[in-house]
Amino acid sequence: MKALIIGSGGFVGGYLIRELNNHGYEVHATHLPSENIKDNCFRHVLDIMRKDDISKLINEIQPDIVYHLAAQSSVALSWKKPQLTAEINIIGSINLMESLPDNTRLILIGSGEEYGFIRENACPIKESENLNPANIYAVSKVCTGMIGRIYHRAYNKDIVIVRAFNHSGPEQSETFVISDFCKQIAEIEKGCRPPEISTGNLSSKRDFTDVRDIVRAYRLLGEKGISGKTYNVGRGIAVSIEYILNTAMGLSEIPILHRTDPNRLRKSDIPVIEPDVSEILRDTGWKAEIPIEKTVSDTLDYWRKQI
Repeated sequence: MKALIIGSGGFVGGYLIRELNNHGYEVHATHLPSENIKDNCFRHVLDIMRKDDISKLINEIQPDIVYHLAAQSSVALSWKKPQLTAEINIIGSINLMESLPDNTRLILIGSGEEYGFIRENACPIKESENLNPANIYAVSKVCTGMIGRIYHRAYNKDIVIVRAFNHSGPEQSETFVISDFCKQIAEIEKGCRPPEISTGNLSSKRDFTDVRDIVRAYRLLGEKGISGKTYNVGRGIAVSIEYILNTAMGLSEIPILHRTDPNRLRKSDIPVIEPDVSEILRDTGWKAEIPIEKTVSDTLDYWRKQI
């Protein structure tokens, strides 16, 4: 089986390359000129805003499965750069779908953020729940998913749509909450900053899944997912940001104080986001296996080595 990963230079890309390699795939991966891919694969420089380049590459490789990871995935950045977010996430995805042969499967990666301001008592959220996005990033992903479903129905494209909830692990950017906490703790331990950690809102509850479980879900959806169907991917159990913080601080080698930083508070935040993951379990047998505590511990160890 040949797999093409579009946008492998980001956090998830390396993990997906390793997952596919471990299961016998011939792996091709695209990246931007400024990015460096360390994992074993066939490397290709690609900008998804250049449709002709996408078509040429797919014609050359003739992959069985394409995993679409290229995105502007930061909610915080989407508030600051909404146009950039829309261009990359919507137009870039259309360029890819336009280039997709009928016999090639596309795993179109969306986000649990698409559900947005959910109804009271809607959790755990089913894939049939109405979408009510609360930020620019989520709006861009809702739009991309809707376009993907149209391409499946109208043009008979083999597209499986994913709504992936929060995922984390070693190597993730510090713009994401678990990595942010762990980096701050590692810096404190090294004496690079005072023994105080800054956070935004701690009461929100989110579903966190280890990235190593997430890429296993992506592989299984490529192999067993039903074309045209949308799947939630997550642990299925939400925990508070406060629990994440306390878990990370509990692993610290020195005592740390906590303070709320107004600059880290989001303009719009949703109290609880927790998915129903019964569809992916039924169709592929996948469920999250790595405890959140191990994700936090491994991420902290990663930052200890980097600082």
